[in-house]
Order: sequence, then C-alpha cells, then structure tokens
Amino acid sequence: MTKAFFNWSGGKDSSLALYHILKDKKLSIDYLLTNLSAEHNRISMHGVPFELLKLQAESLNISLETMKIVKDASMDDYSNLVTQKMKFFTDKHITNCVFGDIFLEDLKTYREKQLDTVGIKAHFPLWKRPTAEIVKEFIDLGFKAKVVSINAKLLDKSFAGRELDQSFIDDLPKEVDVCGENGEFHSFVYDGPIFKNLIPIQVNSIVKKEYKSDENSEWDNAFWYADLILKEKKIVL
Repeated sequence: MTKAFFNWSGGKDSSLALYHILKDKKLSIDYLLTNLSAEHNRISMHGVPFELLKLQAESLNISLETMKIVKDASMDDYSNLVTQKMKFFTDKHITNCVFGDIFLEDLKTYREKQLDTVGIKAHFPLWKRPTAEIVKEFIDLGFKAKVVSINAKLLDKSFAGRELDQSFIDDLPKEVDVCGENGEFHSFVYDGPIFKNLIPIQVNSIVKKEYKSDENSEWDNAFWYADLILKEKKIVL
C-alpha cells in the first residue's frame, strides 16, 4: 500500500475518514499529524490535552507527530513549521495525506496547493457527502465522542461536554451544521470500531475563553470548552 499521514484533529470527522481509509486499504496510514497549542500543550481549537491525544494514537496503533504552534504565530512562522514537518514525511517516502474535510472549498484548495509544492497528494474521503448522512453513519458505527469546544455565538454552555449522539444532534439549532463543519463545535472520539480500546474520559469542568481579535475581524472569538481528563484523575475545584 501507498504510505500516507493523516491530518488528525481527534474528532469525529477525522475518525470516520480514517475508518474509510483503513477499510479501503489503498493507503497505509503511517502517522497522525496534529497541531498543538505550544502554550497549553492541547489540540488547537479543540482544547484536548496532549495526554488524551497520545492515548488515541496508541489505541489506533499509529505513530503520532505534532506541530506546536506558539501564541501569536505569524503565517510565516506557521509555514516554516509546515515545511519542516513535510520534509520529515517526504524523507520517509510518504507522498500522501488524508483530511476529514467535508465542504470548505477554500480550505481544500489551500491544503492541496500547499502539499503540491512538496509532492504530496491530498485525499478527502468525506468530501461533499451530506453532513446529516456523515453524523448518522458515525453514530450507527458505534463511535463515541464528547463535544469539547463550541462557538459561544451559536451555542450556549449546555452543549459543551455532551455526548455526541442523536439527542445532541436533535437539540442543535437549525442554523448549525450537524457536523459543525463551519466551526460551530468540535469533538473528541474516545471509542469506536477503529480503536483497540476505550479511552476512559470524563468532563472535569466547562470554561469560557475569549480571544483578542481586530475590531473589523469576522472571526468568532468566544468559545466554551469542556476540559476532558482521565476518570481516575478528576480534580476537585
């Protein structure tokens, strides 16, 4: 099989895309690649601790690579990190990459152009599938996930930390995509058909974080995060 790495978020779309890649058997996933906040050592945008990400990779039996993004990193800083990491993969004769993206055209084009410069081909197993179909398949296959990050402008605190199940989907406002493909929410998968074992997690706390942005920026800057920890390590606040 052709060697590849997976641009891994730890969430439901990544997990379902990996499920289909493993089932298809045309690509060998040799590595997972995840962006981390250097300041907090957590998955970027998702807020999941590195410890849980590492357990995910171990349960999948796939090697894990990370890129640590420093606070206020410029696009040049990020591009340099990507260049270094792509050299790591191409030196290992890895010429393919997999993403869990569904319908964000600009992001897909950006990824393809960026990888094409180093001779890596991008694959999108879930591309253009209806999101209602995707989330239904995810649940029906027996995947288990917690909702770890939500856009505070679109969803209230009560959605953070919930199980990603049909009840959660039914409660979403009509304007929110059921896969959160527009950044409405993110998830962490702790069990499912591609995992060797369940990762025993629980929600320790729900916190709101706001980030500075330019006055004219359309970027949403307030999010609710569910702080996930291993069950045996619950902290009393």
